[in-house]
Amino acid sequence: MEEKLKAFERLLIIMDELREQCPWDRKQTFQSLRNLTIEETYELADAILSEDLDDIREEIGDILLHMVFYAKIAEEKNAFTIADALHGIAEKLIKRHPHIYGDVKVANEEEVKSNWEQLKLKEGKKSVLSGVPNSLPAMVKAYRMQEKTRHVGFEWENKSQVWEKVVEEIEEFRSAVDQGLPFAEKEEEFGDILFSLINYARFEGIDPETALEKVNRKFKSRFEYIENHAPKPLTEMTLEAMDALWNEAKQKSK
Repeated sequence: MEEKLKAFERLLIIMDELREQCPWDRKQTFQSLRNLTIEETYELADAILSEDLDDIREEIGDILLHMVFYAKIAEEKNAFTIADALHGIAEKLIKRHPHIYGDVKVANEEEVKSNWEQLKLKEGKKSVLSGVPNSLPAMVKAYRMQEKTRHVGFEWENKSQVWEKVVEEIEEFRSAVDQGLPFAEKEEEFGDILFSLINYARFEGIDPETALEKVNRKFKSRFEYIENHAPKPLTEMTLEAMDALWNEAKQKSK
């Protein structure tokens, strides 16, 4: 523990020095750091998906730097300090884990999650969905909304019902296309398919964002194989010839 505290203290000292002495660091604001923080978060997500522990360690450090940076700017505004932020999250964790720091009994992780959502509402949250950021990617947001609403009982009874909903939404989309309905209606029906598929994935214990990213990586790898092994420019090749290389890449990846 002592070494961890020393390491964190070292980062705080360096942050103070950079804010005072470095022209770039002095210039930064909440707004200027925002996009950089988003970028760092995605880099951590990539490292996690690749299960690269060295990269995960490095990206955790980058994100910690950003958190310390935001707290330093806030301290300069006499708003709050890093200590305030840390005490705040510590108090929140204690309040939302009454099964650890109180006398509440839970049987499993599902009850822990349900208690968490109920406690948030008791703390003054106006909606179960108030904690879902508007800026989340749409697929992640859909999954998180479904996760949160189920903890208050807004949930299908079983996954067969969810699959029936998927089939229903696909049929409605196909009907909208066949009837030549306006684009907005087809777009809405397609969105319903995605939302119901995400819901079914959740029932199967599949993270749809992770599943899609793995497919993206697989597609990228196989298409790059085609590019690297094509005997001539792709624009001069037939689809059949490219598909043959695709199947080669598929076999080599097994």
